[in-house]
Amino acid sequence: MSMVLAYSALTRGSLKGFRIWILSTAIMGMTFLAFQVFEFRDFAQEGLTPRTNLFGTTFFTLTGFHGAHVTIGVIWLLSLYFYSFKKGGVTPERNLDVDLAALYWHFVDLVWIFLFPILYLL
Repeated sequence: MSMVLAYSALTRGSLKGFRIWILSTAIMGMTFLAFQVFEFRDFAQEGLTPRTNLFGTTFFTLTGFHGAHVTIGVIWLLSLYFYSFKKGGVTPERNLDVDLAALYWHFVDLVWIFLFPILYLL
């Protein structure tokens, strides 16, 4: 949702709104990653590792790849945030890089919608 708000603010010409929402999106992504690191450590201490069984291998592989993609997304979002301070860097007229970042971020979100029920609820 915050990525949509960032994109919307940019298309309306509100660079300040874009910066607020893109930074909040990146912060939420970093929060997700922090929880993932905590969870990996906690599971490993409880004895669940990628070598434990098929579930451990599947869990750590799928969530690890997802976390790697979230990391790439966070770096991309932060680069857009800092690039927005450069004169002419991010503008409503020149926003293809924001379009692509938004598509990527939404794809990563969509993947999580499928991973979460498969790994946590089944």
